[in-house]
Amino acid sequence: MAHAFTQAHKFAVLCALSMTVAQGAAAQHLPDTVTTDVLRVCGDPGNMPFSERKEDGFENKIAAIIADELKVKVRYYWLTQGPGFVRNTLGTGLCDLVIGQAFGSDLVQTTNPYYRSTYTIVTRAGELDGIAALDDPRLKGKKVGVIAGTPPVNRMGEVGLVSSMKAYAPYALDPSRKYQTVSAEVIADLASKDIDAAVLWGPAAGWLAKQSGTPMVVTPLLKEPERPPMAYRIAMGVRLGENDWKRSLNNVLRKRRADIEKVLRDFDVPLLDEDDNKLATPGEQ
Repeated sequence: MAHAFTQAHKFAVLCALSMTVAQGAAAQHLPDTVTTDVLRVCGDPGNMPFSERKEDGFENKIAAIIADELKVKVRYYWLTQGPGFVRNTLGTGLCDLVIGQAFGSDLVQTTNPYYRSTYTIVTRAGELDGIAALDDPRLKGKKVGVIAGTPPVNRMGEVGLVSSMKAYAPYALDPSRKYQTVSAEVIADLASKDIDAAVLWGPAAGWLAKQSGTPMVVTPLLKEPERPPMAYRIAMGVRLGENDWKRSLNNVLRKRRADIEKVLRDFDVPLLDEDDNKLATPGEQ
């Protein structure tokens, strides 16, 4: 998932930002550990549909929206996501913002969430149609792909799917990997019929399924018990203690909510209503 991030030591003098507070107040309250003449973003250079060096992922497009509201340019600091990503980017002061972080993460301080999504089950169209829960008896004995260590693995154990599931080890730091991400490998195996179904984080699954060239059905897992959780709120990550910077970002997230939601929907991210475990209609999320 999402993904998930870092910030700064030496920084330029405050310059004018377009915010909901007056310029003078902004200059007084923005911490001097955040560079305000440019939006410095920590990103993974090869993690579609989230981010890519070409800046065509949905997190790249959301960063562009934030920068547009602040009237600054985006500058990226790239590092493949994996152990130490936050420590080596945000933690060392290379950048000031991670676009995608689970709300409430203990590695960073998080903004208000800007979307909520869920894990999904992905099947080839015309096969296993109508499956909407992991305890569906039709999944018994089927080879279901899932990324090792992700929340659905525990649930799959509870419903007796472990013996036939295919667990994919994360290989973020493996230089010999064939695919850009492990999620892309899972979808490729589903397309080639090496597996019968896949259980993946929705924001990755929707876009990858559409790009696969094989008709697929992506179904949000909305009927699972609360533990382990399948749905998560996603926020932005800043350094601990940078409360004014967080508040400034919250203002932007509120003002540009509709623009951000459009980007997410354009990338087939399953968006959930904030109050109930149901899909949000446009404008509700």
